[in-house]
Amino acid sequence: MSETRQALHLHVPEPSGRPGCKTDFSYLHLSPAGAVRRPAVDTTAVETTDLAFSLVRVLDEQGLAVGPWAPSIEPARLRKGLRTMMKTRAFDARMLIAQRQKKLSFYMQCLGEEAIGSAHALALQAGDMCFPTYRQQSLLLSRDDVSMTELICQLMSNTGDLLKGRQLPVMYSYKRAGFFSISGNLATQFPQAVGWAMASAIKGDTKIASAWIGDGATAAADFHTALTFAHVYRAPVILNVVNNQWAISTFQAIAGGEQTTFAARGAGCGIASLRVDGNDFLAVYAASVWAAERARGNFGPTLIEWVTYRAGPHSTSDDPSKYRPSDDWQRFPLGDPIARLKQHLIAIGEWSDSQHQQAQSELEAEVLAAQKEAETHGTLLDGHIPSAASMFEDVYKDMPEHLRRQRQELGV
Repeated sequence: MSETRQALHLHVPEPSGRPGCKTDFSYLHLSPAGAVRRPAVDTTAVETTDLAFSLVRVLDEQGLAVGPWAPSIEPARLRKGLRTMMKTRAFDARMLIAQRQKKLSFYMQCLGEEAIGSAHALALQAGDMCFPTYRQQSLLLSRDDVSMTELICQLMSNTGDLLKGRQLPVMYSYKRAGFFSISGNLATQFPQAVGWAMASAIKGDTKIASAWIGDGATAAADFHTALTFAHVYRAPVILNVVNNQWAISTFQAIAGGEQTTFAARGAGCGIASLRVDGNDFLAVYAASVWAAERARGNFGPTLIEWVTYRAGPHSTSDDPSKYRPSDDWQRFPLGDPIARLKQHLIAIGEWSDSQHQQAQSELEAEVLAAQKEAETHGTLLDGHIPSAASMFEDVYKDMPEHLRRQRQELGV
């Protein structure tokens, strides 16, 4: 007796955009601004399933806020958000130049993604903890208590680096600002955030965690482990998936993005899930507030897929012209987040082109001044780095004798 068996074929997704080819963005399945419903904060996870396949948007083509997700937010906070995005972009541009000048070894921009961290930061409270990946510098640049000079010193690994040269550039750590140490190992921050949130709930606290991951890293086991624990223990955590379409040189389809949405993975684990226009500042703010209120009210975790586009290279070690068309960002249908919020503020009479130009000049001058101050502590070019003696510090509260002897033998 014989059986005929169909041969199996491994499915390898085709890249969406290759050099010289136009990317077809129809896979995004965009919803019109204002068309997606806004459920109550205490809704069950299963009642958000449809929201994992739509796209929460607030700003229409005229720059007006429409629909149930349009937030009540003061113009002053919107102006602060716009300035944070502009400062982030100016900071990135200046640090990219500094890297090319060999003043620092490595840098990663968040060009085109500025709205996500800038708006999300406004929804958090003192004591909340962010577990970021390496493209959330706007979370720090939104704060008045974080010095740009300190950030640049970290990038240059100089004598002013608070981390004493022990972390790669862009891997900041700020306990006072609720910014957990970044890890070069992808996805580790997701279960860490869930664990921190569980501890907060066990202590009867009101603080929440906010975790960040890229679309490519959702294929890592830690991502799925975090979702399981967040669901089972109803952890007060926001699980942010930044879908910027590219993981280094690999299109998001490789991580399964062409089959379904990343937000659907949260829904499949019993977690309230949203898919949001990540280039719409108002939509980002509204969704972040919704998720934060849900976590703080003990209604469970929320997974948010932020749909955006990485406009620049993955890092200063990457050449995106090798794997995607050079005009993709200009063709991306969700547009530039800075331009969209600027249009909105002008539409409601709270901003103008002259104010925008003035703010641009002020922020560029502020970044340049911070860089000059940081360079007084040294750059990669001049060898002003933390002393070798520092490698023996901060390991034990009291340095044991064998380390003391080793330090003496080293002569430092």
